[in-house]
Amino acid sequence: MDLKLKVWRQKNSKEKGKIVNYDAKGVSPDMSFLEMLDVVNEELIVKGDDPIAFEHDCREGICGSCNIMINGEAHGPLPGVTTCQLHMRSFKDGDTIYLEPWRAKAFPVIKDLVVDRSAFDRVIQSGGFVSINTGGAPDANALPIPKKDADVAMDAATCIGCGACVASCKNASAMLFVSAKVSHLALLPQGQVEKKERVKNMVNAMDKEGFGNCTNQYECEAACPKDIKRDFIRVLNKEFILS
Repeated sequence: MDLKLKVWRQKNSKEKGKIVNYDAKGVSPDMSFLEMLDVVNEELIVKGDDPIAFEHDCREGICGSCNIMINGEAHGPLPGVTTCQLHMRSFKDGDTIYLEPWRAKAFPVIKDLVVDRSAFDRVIQSGGFVSINTGGAPDANALPIPKKDADVAMDAATCIGCGACVASCKNASAMLFVSAKVSHLALLPQGQVEKKERVKNMVNAMDKEGFGNCTNQYECEAACPKDIKRDFIRVLNKEFILS
């Protein structure tokens, strides 16, 4: 396939960025989206041009670092898929593809398609953990946790913190991310002792970082590559009120 790329290029957070046109020729439908960018960058390097900066790590849909807006959609057109697991067979020969970084005040652009998501780290540091020393790891079935609670907690814990929920929300809200982190600990016995302090600290940290408020349009749920459900936002609100 031959594709036309319109890529956001920005040298750093202080300089203005712009859309630059590139041609991606001879793209195999079996390539992942990041492999296609690798090929484009190799050609740019041969020409002596600055390659397109984009973030990646595991390329297995696990780490959540491959954050790119593709044609205005976080991680691209396929539901439940990260950018690194999006393959070029999802596009057609001759397509024009727009590539942009996450757009949020709390995620400042570092360079090109790379943004600083350390705001998420600071939210987690404010309370997204169990600090009580519980000793060695118990046997798997030693803690009396109802299967329903364990399953829901695991659903929440699948959040990889990629930021697609923030990027897709018109308010740049982090409610889905924070609700997933609060919910999976609130549902487990280990998280009960600190749950009131946890939810207050994490919500305050979220507000301090400049994330917006939720207005119940649920673009976050639609964009989440791990299918985190909006029901967890309800749990977050309940836990915050009860705290």
